[in-house]
Amino acid sequence: MKKVVLLLMMTLIGMTGYAQDNAQAGTLKFGYLSYEAVFQAMPEYAAMQANMEQLRSQYEAEMKRVEDDFNKKYEEFLDGQSSYPQTILQKRQAELQELLDRNIAFKKESQRLLDKAQAEAEAPLKARLYEVLAKVASERGFAFVLNTDVNAVPWLNVAMGENITDSVKDALQQ
Repeated sequence: MKKVVLLLMMTLIGMTGYAQDNAQAGTLKFGYLSYEAVFQAMPEYAAMQANMEQLRSQYEAEMKRVEDDFNKKYEEFLDGQSSYPQTILQKRQAELQELLDRNIAFKKESQRLLDKAQAEAEAPLKARLYEVLAKVASERGFAFVLNTDVNAVPWLNVAMGENITDSVKDALQQ
């Protein structure tokens, strides 16, 4: 047991020294980029956004239509409310409540479907971006690539890394 622990300690010490030597020699490199800037610069991004905007407009038009329909029925209810017998008044209130509930459910479902469509439309673009990013990073010998968006990396030493935003954008244009 002592031999195994001793062997393990010696291996770890050797690996630590090797990693430090490589880091000091400058062989451990990293890249950094703005993922969103690169993603939005993709040629396919504008077409995807246009398709999503068209779909969003269709849902918004339908939501506007059902909202206008509800408002019309509500105004009719308010206009005749004083002349309706109690049973008709309750029936109309129930109809309005049901219509309102359906409209709310439609809005929620529309948002869910739009989010799903957005994710499905972005998936092939993100996969392509990942492939190009991996290729650029491998060609330059990076140990890793950092995403500098949303203050994920508040500071980094630019002398130890390389900004590859433009390189990845150029590779995506090919």
